Amino acid sequence: MFPPTMKTLALFGTIFTATLCARASLVTKTVAYEQGGVKLQSYLAYDDQTTALRPGVLVVPEWWGLNDYIKGRARQLAQLGYVAFAVDMYGAGVVTTDPKKAGELAGQFYGKPLMAERAQAGLDQLLQTGLVDATRVAAIGFCFGGAVCQTLAYSGAPLVGIVSFHGVLVPASPEAAAKNQAKFLICHGALDPFTTPEAIAAFKQSLDDAKIDYQFVTYSGAVHAFTNPDADAIAAATGLKGIGYNAAAARRSWALMQQFFGEVFVTK
Repeated sequence: MFPPTMKTLALFGTIFTATLCARASLVTKTVAYEQGGVKLQSYLAYDDQTTALRPGVLVVPEWWGLNDYIKGRARQLAQLGYVAFAVDMYGAGVVTTDPKKAGELAGQFYGKPLMAERAQAGLDQLLQTGLVDATRVAAIGFCFGGAVCQTLAYSGAPLVGIVSFHGVLVPASPEAAAKNQAKFLICHGALDPFTTPEAIAAFKQSLDDAKIDYQFVTYSGAVHAFTNPDADAIAAATGLKGIGYNAAAARRSWALMQQFFGEVFVTK
């Protein structure tokens, strides 16, 4: 083997430096704030290699709370060029792996104004970063987070789109329809045992009646929590039935989200 030339060493150095810079461009921060007397700590992720305003995406967790899985999704979005804000819905450091506790934590929000108010507080923080084009903001949510995104849209929040991954379905009321500004992408597991065919039909009918622009996409073979690679381990550890990871559905739904964003984030 010939020894490396100075030119080759310089090239390797350039590649190494470029790689380091690429890795260093991803910035993550904990953002502390308060809503309704509850101290919250959300997670901001963005690429600092540009100063241009760019689309923002609110990321709402599963009922487990703001865990590593959701933070990872925020980083993925940042790598796609978005400013991502993974919102803390429960309070600083409140995360669980216990289904009973998760149900109690999520249960305090359903059917109450608090669900939209807590999410709106996170959205406000995202908009206040100075990094986001306020006319191009969306929200995505997983399971419980999917319901939060729908409810936030129904409140009239300035969202151009929402994406619900295996989310709880929240039918649109006539009042919600009058306020909603977002297009909907609903990614649902065909074998999700937590949602009945009757509930799906009622949800779709409400969106049709409300004339909301939506896509409802069903993934064959997928149960609840199909995007989460940890779902199988969680099921085994907790005995929670009806959840499981589906690599194909996870990949396809994430790709469809990107296509959807390509539509809703087009500058008007």
